[in-house]
Amino acid sequence: MSVKNYQLNYSLTSTLDKPLILFLHGFMGNINEFDEAIKLLFNEFSYLTIDLSGHGKTQVLGGDEYYTMANTAHALINLLDELEIAKCFLVGYSMGGRLALYLALNFPERFYKVVLESASPGLSTATERLERIKLDTQIGRKLTRTFEKTDFIAFLSNWYNQPIFGDIKNHPEYDRMIESRLQNNPQELDKSLRFMGTGCQPSLWEKLQCSTIPMLLLVGEYDQKFISINTEMVKICEFAQIKIISNAGHNIHFENTLAFVENIKTFVSAAS
Repeated sequence: MSVKNYQLNYSLTSTLDKPLILFLHGFMGNINEFDEAIKLLFNEFSYLTIDLSGHGKTQVLGGDEYYTMANTAHALINLLDELEIAKCFLVGYSMGGRLALYLALNFPERFYKVVLESASPGLSTATERLERIKLDTQIGRKLTRTFEKTDFIAFLSNWYNQPIFGDIKNHPEYDRMIESRLQNNPQELDKSLRFMGTGCQPSLWEKLQCSTIPMLLLVGEYDQKFISINTEMVKICEFAQIKIISNAGHNIHFENTLAFVENIKTFVSAAS
């Protein structure tokens, strides 16, 4: 669907008596990121999935500024308006979780509850953001040099060596996940990283303190970095709760799909 400055690739499966969940994938993901979880949620929920800016088949028609978090968020709100979705539940993973938090804090009237999987409010100081921008620029340069499929595979292999991902490379479906990641365009991923990376996004720590939307923060037991971040988040936001998921690192919905789904069901159905 065309909304201002974007040609958005999305999938909507909606039934009137089933509440709707908007799913936002992580960096290098795409519209199919949550397929296995959706199979387990399908009988009870409607769902909307989308390729975010720089990913999958979505096209950014404006300049590079339309890869930013603020403009991407406005595009998603415009999409909800076009689809006549006044309010829904929201689930975001990693980069998509940072975007979900931005949406929840800036458009709280559009969401009932929010599930953030391995997400953060960004970096709180200018120095931290500058250092992260430098790092993401280096990563982006490596991406733009992946001229062959084998180069991209090598990049992905190195990416998933990061400690936050735990033992993900030994997962029986790891190769399938890599094939899905390969559907993206490395040059477009570079733009996503440069304009919506953790260093570029606005810090959301201050706004988080004032949020009144119920939030469930999911983190994997092997992802110590995000356990620490999310523990700090619940300290400053009384409407947030944290759940540490066993047998998972950063990518919980992939590594422990059942626990991911059960936590969503329990949280969404609970009285606020």
